[in-house]
Amino acid sequence: MDFREFGNLNGKTLMLLPGTCCDYQTNFAAVLDALAEKYHLICVNYDGFDGKGTVFPDMLTVTEKIERYILENHGGRLDGALGSSLGGSFVGQLIQRENVHLDHGIFGSSDLDQSGKLGAKLQSMLVVPLLTSFTGSEKKQAKTREKLKALFEMSDETADRFMACFARFSPESIKNEYYSDLLTWLDEDIHVAHTRAHFIYANKMGAKYLKRYRKYFRDPDIREFAMQHEQWLFGEKKYAAPVLRAVDEFMEQPT
Repeated sequence: MDFREFGNLNGKTLMLLPGTCCDYQTNFAAVLDALAEKYHLICVNYDGFDGKGTVFPDMLTVTEKIERYILENHGGRLDGALGSSLGGSFVGQLIQRENVHLDHGIFGSSDLDQSGKLGAKLQSMLVVPLLTSFTGSEKKQAKTREKLKALFEMSDETADRFMACFARFSPESIKNEYYSDLLTWLDEDIHVAHTRAHFIYANKMGAKYLKRYRKYFRDPDIREFAMQHEQWLFGEKKYAAPVLRAVDEFMEQPT
């Protein structure tokens, strides 16, 4: 595990938790500087994605390590945690388990998908090969680059950065991360005193995700944006600027 703290050290604490197959440097590259101006950032790279030759074990083991860091370095409390995609699963677990306290849990386009063992195995068999092999040849790289550019309006530079990130990590870590996320369930109607759950809802993902947010958390603060999954993190200011404003508003709300 790798934890890096920087930014406005007099500001509110905000933990950044990256999504599937990503390190925080890639996942949050487009908004790190903006967030660092205002917040005391605590950026996390999980086992298997920390450049230390480790392997991602499972979601709950990593959650325990995050909890231990917060307890040992921040007295068991943070002002906020922002999870991108799969990172939102960690935010949900940190809130639900109540071993540490978050004033604000922010979910970035998280799908919060859950499954039994058979379903998780079948999904992993379909998805993980795509995540581990599509950058293998120049032809695949070119095809993937064009898909990312078309779907997310990525620049060549941003598309190349994400493809390089996916190719850098071991298939074992990617498989463990994807598979164990599906098996790590959230309760319904989660409510913790003095904690607010906030959702960045990318409406082009589909309405079923909106239903999940309301299923798992009581009275969630949901902000809807006309964009694809986590599109605000891919470099276009027209998507990033309103979401960054929303994050500031989330962090200022009373709990």
